[in-house]
Amino acid sequence: MAGIRWPPEDSDLLPPRVPASATDLISDDDRSVAADSWSIKSEYGSTLDDEQRHVDASEVLSSGAFRASSDYSSDKEEEPDVCEEETSVLGLQSYWDATYAGDLANFHEHGHAGEVWFGVEVVESVVTWTKNLCINNSQGRTLDSDVTLQCESDDMVGKDLSSWSVLDVGTGNGLLLHELAKLGFSHLTGTDYSEGAIDLARNLAVRDGLTSITFLVDDILETKLERQFRLVIDKGTFDAIGLHPDGSIRRLMYWDSVSKLVVPGGILVVTSCNNTKDELVQEVDNYNQRRQDSGVEPVFRYLDHIRTYPTIMFAGTEGSRVSTVAFLRD
Repeated sequence: MAGIRWPPEDSDLLPPRVPASATDLISDDDRSVAADSWSIKSEYGSTLDDEQRHVDASEVLSSGAFRASSDYSSDKEEEPDVCEEETSVLGLQSYWDATYAGDLANFHEHGHAGEVWFGVEVVESVVTWTKNLCINNSQGRTLDSDVTLQCESDDMVGKDLSSWSVLDVGTGNGLLLHELAKLGFSHLTGTDYSEGAIDLARNLAVRDGLTSITFLVDDILETKLERQFRLVIDKGTFDAIGLHPDGSIRRLMYWDSVSKLVVPGGILVVTSCNNTKDELVQEVDNYNQRRQDSGVEPVFRYLDHIRTYPTIMFAGTEGSRVSTVAFLRD
């Protein structure tokens, strides 16, 4: 796994790095099908043909290789076999190295930022909801997701948000942090185990005048970070970890690692397209139970979740394709 690398002092745009071995491991077809089953293309640019993309995504969904996420789980008729593990190239670092090498080359050639994973609308929902969650937390209030937040003055809101240290684990191209910066968050850090992702994220931050954002090469499962953050955000990283052939073990490692990165009283926000809200809550409950069984206090508790995602029909059942859940660090 990649270790931490501090950003260079020089702010010049970095040349693309293309890991030859990574592209040899994964074919273009595999990379295209896997990515399209997990993301939505946007105006940021894509070199894939729209019609073929939809065909690929349909094939993946019909094959059952990926499960549509929802905001429910208690009414499932059949529980999956816990011994059966869902795996994918999306769980391999070689896949992401190859993907971001291509995105970085595409940025230098065409100026494209790459994918907005889960789509622009989901990102907008996550950052706005997270901003309100943090403001309410700062002011000792409970967020009511069904009521529009009546904030104090802009100066008060800006002061609240600027006090939050934020970590985006598995940041990819870093665009989520760009959106948080626009809302007033200022102490922003993004980490990713793919060096190509961090190269791309740094280049995009320079281009957009957001050089105060810190980007570091770091593996969440073997993190070298020695500080804690008041807000830790995960958009799709837990999904990818679970799709590794050793996904069950890596999920345990994930909760151990991320719990050390959130300051007591801080918030963890997880956005997933491969786990329901109830499944994410159950993951945390299981982790807390393991700690209690070892004589250690529970570390996370459910705080809130986004209720406003549009719903879809899948296998005759209505649900949401994305879930976002917040946990409070005790």
